[in-house]
Amino acid sequence: MTHEHSTLFDHPEGYGSVSRALHWLMALLFAWQFLSAMLHAIDREMPVTRFFWSWHMSVGFLLLIAVILRGVWALINLGNRPAHATGFLGTAARLGHVALYVLMAAVPLLATLRAYGSGRGLSAFGIQIFAGSGDRIPALVEPANIAHGFLGWALLVLVAGHVTMALTHAFLWREDTLTRMLRGRPAPAARAD
Repeated sequence: MTHEHSTLFDHPEGYGSVSRALHWLMALLFAWQFLSAMLHAIDREMPVTRFFWSWHMSVGFLLLIAVILRGVWALINLGNRPAHATGFLGTAARLGHVALYVLMAAVPLLATLRAYGSGRGLSAFGIQIFAGSGDRIPALVEPANIAHGFLGWALLVLVAGHVTMALTHAFLWREDTLTRMLRGRPAPAARAD
C-alpha cells in the first residue's frame, strides 16, 4: 500500500487518520490547558481550579510530545497535504499555521526548561521525566517565567482565530476546509494503467 492510497497518510483531498487524531487530541489537551490557566487567573483557591491546575504540568508535557510527533508527521506528509488557497488568505493561513506550530512547541518547552532550571525536576502523570538537581539556573527560569504565560495567551488568541476561520470556511463560505480535518476525504482511486 503506497502513501497515496493509505487512509493513514494525508493526501491532496484531505488529512489522513494520523493527522486528524493528533489534531483533535491536541485540541482537547489545549482546551484543558487554557481552561486551567483561565481558572488559575480568576481564583487559584477554588477546588475546580486546584483540580485542573494539578494536571497542568503533566498535560503540558504530553502536549510537548504530541506537538513533536505532529511536526514530524507533518514533515513526512509535506508533499501530500491539501494545498492552501492562493492570494492573501492562503498566505495568511500559511503564516498562521507556522505561528501555531511555533507557539505550540515553545509554550510547553519553556515550561519544561523552567522546571529544569528551577532544580525541582519534572514529573508527568506520576512518571519522573528528570530529577531535580536542587540548583537554580536563573538564566533558564527568569525568561521562561516571563515568556511562558505571555506566549500561552498569544497561543489562545491564535487558536481562537484558527477556530473562527475554520467555522467561517465551513458555514459562511460553504467550503469543505473543516471537513478535511473532521473526517478527511477518500483517497483518490488508483488509476488503471
